[in-house]
Amino acid sequence: MQKQVVANAPIVAAEGAAFSILVALSVSHMLNDTMQSLMPALYPMLKTELGLNFGEVGLITLAFQLTASLLQPMVGLVTDRKPMPYSLAAGMGFTLVGLLLLSRADSFVGVLVAAATIGLGSSIFHPEASRMARYASGGQHGLAQSLFQVGGNAGSALGPLLAAFIVMPSGQHSVAWFSLVALLAMTILGSVGRWYVRRQASRGAKARRVAVPQHTLSRGRVMMSLGILIALMFSKFFYMTSIGTYFTFYLIHQFGVSVETAQIDLFIFLAATAVARSSAGRSATGSGGNT
Repeated sequence: MQKQVVANAPIVAAEGAAFSILVALSVSHMLNDTMQSLMPALYPMLKTELGLNFGEVGLITLAFQLTASLLQPMVGLVTDRKPMPYSLAAGMGFTLVGLLLLSRADSFVGVLVAAATIGLGSSIFHPEASRMARYASGGQHGLAQSLFQVGGNAGSALGPLLAAFIVMPSGQHSVAWFSLVALLAMTILGSVGRWYVRRQASRGAKARRVAVPQHTLSRGRVMMSLGILIALMFSKFFYMTSIGTYFTFYLIHQFGVSVETAQIDLFIFLAATAVARSSAGRSATGSGGNT
């Protein structure tokens, strides 16, 4: 492994991890992913009340995933070059608007726009939040990423449970109450952004030259490795999204359970997935720290 000397690189390791910031990012990740996971949990209700067919449900999922996932690399590319700490709160603002739109949507197009807006908020949040967690890690990257992921995994499982006990008894309009959750997350993330700006300002001229590890792999090997990783991630999320979208419909049709029961079963499925992802994440970050 070669090392390259880079000027003006931020020195965080010597200062230790900012645990309050890591906790704030983990909590915000939980709140964000809770609101994101509401979307598929509400499909049975939306299908019934708005007369949607399965093709339209699939298009809603497509719009949601296109903005929530495929935009993330582009956002990450921009924020890596020019950090935007306040974009975290701005991204959560899109989620807030999307929830309000969803609570009032009375047509397929309305739900489509709401889903795309909620997904856009997620795509803005995740890359910069992940970068901020690494920045606040104090060199403990595995710990920081694990804390960040635990929050997201917990939030992904909570959405269906909240849909079963809050939205289903009260109706579609009650989705608007979750905008208060988005507002809370915006407040937390605004504080995180201010912390980052102050820390950068106080460091200022203190930045010195540090050694950054550089790989010795060829461009072809790097591209092949990235291609394999992308293929694996695509295949994983392809079937996870498919199951998450249609699992409740299958339970309702096949076993005649209520929508609320189907959502609770979806919660159990997603909670088990979250535990597995957290375990895999700890293993990956643990092994990564030893290489």
